[in-house]
Amino acid sequence: MKIVKTILILATVLFGLHGTAQDPHADSGLRKVVVQKVIQVTSYTYLHVLEEGIEKWIAVPTMEAQPHEVYYYKGGAEMHNFYSTELDKTFETVLFLGGITNANAVDPVNGIVDPNATNENMKPAKQPTLDRLALNIEAIEGGVRIGTLFEKASQYAGQRVKVVGEVTKFTANIMGKNWIHVQDGTAFNGAYDLMVTSQETVSVGDVVAFEGVIAIDKNFGAGYYYKVILEDGERVN
Repeated sequence: MKIVKTILILATVLFGLHGTAQDPHADSGLRKVVVQKVIQVTSYTYLHVLEEGIEKWIAVPTMEAQPHEVYYYKGGAEMHNFYSTELDKTFETVLFLGGITNANAVDPVNGIVDPNATNENMKPAKQPTLDRLALNIEAIEGGVRIGTLFEKASQYAGQRVKVVGEVTKFTANIMGKNWIHVQDGTAFNGAYDLMVTSQETVSVGDVVAFEGVIAIDKNFGAGYYYKVILEDGERVN
């Protein structure tokens, strides 16, 4: 009986050691995932992954990834019932990350990210800004550049127009609208940032085309005043 107990104890100890060896990075706070599927959209890469045997979706700034690759991450912001307009798909949950680290860039002993090893395919997440960016985004067919809208605001007032620009700031669900700042690199008298109200969900760094109605001298109250604004913007493919 004592021999059986001894064997069981040894088996338990060995199994515990083996389990620890399987994931030497656990104590570092890094979470290990194995890619199952990759979906690319304009500014994000969606990864369907396995984490400790559980399937989940994560989203990272655009990067190259392949099924069966191993990555590590920390933190993140989980979004429930997230709808992707580009995919026309609702995810039950998506974990949004500023970045994810290839297994080759993780110290195998200490379980920490090697500061000298980076994933060259991964682009850093862009941060919201209202500063003028160095852009040169051409107008889409039948569209108007942002500088022209400010220059000839009265001419376009009440008109339905198309614009394309890079999203520099996104604020959701204020007064029942999403508020989207876009720039295309043009300006008039220092005005370069066009506000778009919309029901569309976008991300900072997305280059998006909208179609909507131009309003001028629009005052929503509570400090929301815009010399030129594109209202009820709908995304143009």
